[in-house]
Amino acid sequence: MDELTHTSENNQPAKWHSPVILLVAAGLVAGNIYFLMKTSDLHDKLARLESVTQASLNTMRDNLGAESSDAAKKLDQLSTRLDEDRGKTAQDVKQAAQRAQHHADELAQKIETEQQQAQQQVTSAIGEVANTANTKLAETNDRVATVDSRVSETKSDLEKTAAALKSVQGDMGVQSGLIATNGKELAALRELGERNYVEFDVKKTNQPQRVGSVAIVLRRTDPKRNRYTLDVVADDKRVEKKDRSINEPVQFYVSRAHQPYEIVVNEVQKDRIVGYIAVPKVLVANR
Repeated sequence: MDELTHTSENNQPAKWHSPVILLVAAGLVAGNIYFLMKTSDLHDKLARLESVTQASLNTMRDNLGAESSDAAKKLDQLSTRLDEDRGKTAQDVKQAAQRAQHHADELAQKIETEQQQAQQQVTSAIGEVANTANTKLAETNDRVATVDSRVSETKSDLEKTAAALKSVQGDMGVQSGLIATNGKELAALRELGERNYVEFDVKKTNQPQRVGSVAIVLRRTDPKRNRYTLDVVADDKRVEKKDRSINEPVQFYVSRAHQPYEIVVNEVQKDRIVGYIAVPKVLVANR
């Protein structure tokens, strides 16, 4: 009885574990079925993804092929255009070079023509200048010859005039130098250079009028008789020269000269006399 009882007790746990095992087995089976289903679904999705990817790759390959073909065509077109542009550019450069060469030739021809014209003008101008210079030189030579002739004539006239001049005794009894009676003879005297000559034109006033280094006071004139009276003021002294005649050497001394000064009146008018003073060349210094 005890063994039976014990045996019965040992068999009790076995009966309790059996449903649990079944449940676990059923769960495992269900899990396997679920995972199988999921795996199958994943396989389907993967297959679809591979199909889509392959289609996309095919599409991309086709597109790339088309694009490559378009790019190749574009490259061919661009190359053709570049060749055309290169040829056109070369043609333009060639034409430009030809135009430049033509322009350079025309410019060189123009410059050469202008140089020839300028040279002709210069040659012509030089010829004109030479002709003008020769003409002027000939005219100058003629003028020089004329002047020389006139100088010779004047010199001859002066020599003749000088030869005709006379030396007379002055009012102080001193033999005078040569006497000039007019402007021509006075010019001859200046050429001879024996004395210095100071011309004057003195009017009758009460005031002394300076003539060179002396002064003259005209007192009276007598045009009908060609006579006059004057005072000479020199070295602070006044000397009267009364009733003198034209072309008469009126002499007086000054402290600086060993020879007398001479007054020669060539013309007597009413209240006026015209003539010159002859001054010795050699004067001593004032002390």
